[in-house]
Amino acid sequence: MKNIKILSLVFLIASLASCKKWVDYNPHEDFVITELDYLKSESDYRTMAISVYTPIQWLNQAVPIGDIASDNSVSGGENASDVLPLQQIDDYTLTPVNDQLTEMWQAAYEGINRANYLHQYKAANKAGETVNFTGKDALYGEVYFLRAYYYFHLVRFFGDVPLFTDKRLGLSESKTLKRSAKADVYKQIEADLNSAIAVLPITNVEKGRVTKYAAQALLGKVLLYQNKFDAAATMLENVVNGPFSLVPDFGGMFLQSGENGPESVFEIQYSNASPYYNWGGVTRGQGNLSVQQCGVRGLNGKAGMPYAAGWSTNLPTVNLANAFTAGDIRKAATVLNIDDYINSNPALFTGVASNNPAFANNPAYQVAPYKNTGWYNQKYLPRKSETSGQVELNYLNNFRTIRYAEVLLMAAEAFNRSTTPNDTKAQLYLNRVRRRAFAVNDASKDITATGTALRQAIWDERRLELAMEGDRFFDLVRTGQAAAKITGFAVGKHELFPIPQYEIEVSGLTQNPGY
Repeated sequence: MKNIKILSLVFLIASLASCKKWVDYNPHEDFVITELDYLKSESDYRTMAISVYTPIQWLNQAVPIGDIASDNSVSGGENASDVLPLQQIDDYTLTPVNDQLTEMWQAAYEGINRANYLHQYKAANKAGETVNFTGKDALYGEVYFLRAYYYFHLVRFFGDVPLFTDKRLGLSESKTLKRSAKADVYKQIEADLNSAIAVLPITNVEKGRVTKYAAQALLGKVLLYQNKFDAAATMLENVVNGPFSLVPDFGGMFLQSGENGPESVFEIQYSNASPYYNWGGVTRGQGNLSVQQCGVRGLNGKAGMPYAAGWSTNLPTVNLANAFTAGDIRKAATVLNIDDYINSNPALFTGVASNNPAFANNPAYQVAPYKNTGWYNQKYLPRKSETSGQVELNYLNNFRTIRYAEVLLMAAEAFNRSTTPNDTKAQLYLNRVRRRAFAVNDASKDITATGTALRQAIWDERRLELAMEGDRFFDLVRTGQAAAKITGFAVGKHELFPIPQYEIEVSGLTQNPGY
C-alpha cells in the first residue's frame, strides 16, 4: 500500500511538471513573432488598418467584369482560348469553376477577415492590454467602411453570402458558416457605414484614405440598391453639398495628373513604387492589372506615341460607342477607335516595321484581338512611363471608384423615385452632369422630362458617364433592364454569379439557382 502511494505521488509530480511546461510555454521559443506581439502600440493599429485596405486592390477584376457581363464590352483577348473566365462571363456560359469569380470571393473575405481582426481587438489586444490614442475611433471608421465595401461587393456579385463580424475566422471555423440572407448582409453594411460616418473626418491628408463623404456616398449607393429612395436622397444630399466639383476636362480626370482630384470621392489607390514580378499572383500586386488587360494588342509605334501595348481584353462594344450623341466629349475620353487614331497620327507610325501582319487594315501597328470591335477602353488604356518592374503588373492607375458625377446621378435617381418625387431637383442634378458632358453652360442639352421618362434618362446617363467603370451590369440588374439589354441573360439565374465551386466543396454552401 505504501509503495503504491509513493508511486502515485511520483506520477503526480511528473504530471504537474509536464502541465507546468505547457502552461508556461512561450511561443517565442519556436516563432519570432506571434499574435501576442500584435497591436501593442498606435503604430501597430495604424499599420494593421493599412492592411485592411490592401485586398481592395485585389478586386481589380470586378471593374472589367461589370462591363463585360453587360452590353458595354466584350471579353476580347488573343484568341478563343484566351481569358476563358472572362469569356464565360461574356458569353453567359459561366460555371462555378471560374478563376476570376473565385478571386472575387476570396479577396473580399480576406479583407473582411482583416477588418474583423481589428474589430476583435478594438477594446484590448490579445494580451488584454488597452491601447488608446488620438484618432483611434476615426481609424476604426476606415475599417468599418472597408468591411462594408467588401460585403457590398459580395452581395452584388453573389447575393446571400456568409456573414461574420465578431472575429477573424480560421479555416476550420469557416466550414461552419452558412449563407446569410441578402437583407441581413445589407443590414450589416448599413450599420458599418453609419458607424464610419459618425467618426470619420470630412478630409484626410493622405490621399486614398476614407472620409465621411466617401462613407455617405457608399451608403447612398447601398440604399439605392435596396430601393430605399427616400433615405438614399437624404444621405446623398450630404455629398452633393460637399466640397466636390465636376472637373471641366473629363478625359484628364483619368490620367495620372487627374488622380484624387476635386471630383474624386473615393479612389482605389495603385502604385508602381516598388518593382513587382510575381506572375503567380497577378491580381495581388501593387499595380492595377486591369490597365494592362485593356491595352491594344501588339501596338507598335514610334517613341512619341503615348500608349503602351496590352492584352486587348474588355473591348468596348459598337453599341456603347454608338450610344454617345454628337458633341458629347465623353466619347473620346471613354472609347478609342484604334484605326482612326493611327490614321490621324501618321507621324507616329509611318515606317514602323511590321512584326504582326495579322491585322488587315493596319498590319504594321497592331494585332486583331479576339471578338474585335475596333474600340478600346480609353479611360484605363496603358500609357508609357506609368509602370515599373514587371511592367504588365505594375500600372499605377487608380480606379475612380466613386466620383462626384455618380453621386449627382444617384441623387437624381433617388429624388425621382422617392415616395414624394422631386423631379425638379432630379433634373437639376442630371443636367449638371450633362452640361459638363457637352461643355455648355446653358439649357441647350438639358433634360426636361419628368416621371418615368426622366428616370430612364437618368439611367441612360449613368451608362454614358460611368462606361467602362464597372457599374453597368449591376445597374441593369437592379433596374430590371438586364434581360432586354444583355444577350444570353436568363431571368432568375443571371442576376447573380455562381458561388465558386471550391467554396461549395470546402464549406458546404448552397449554390445560386441555375448553376
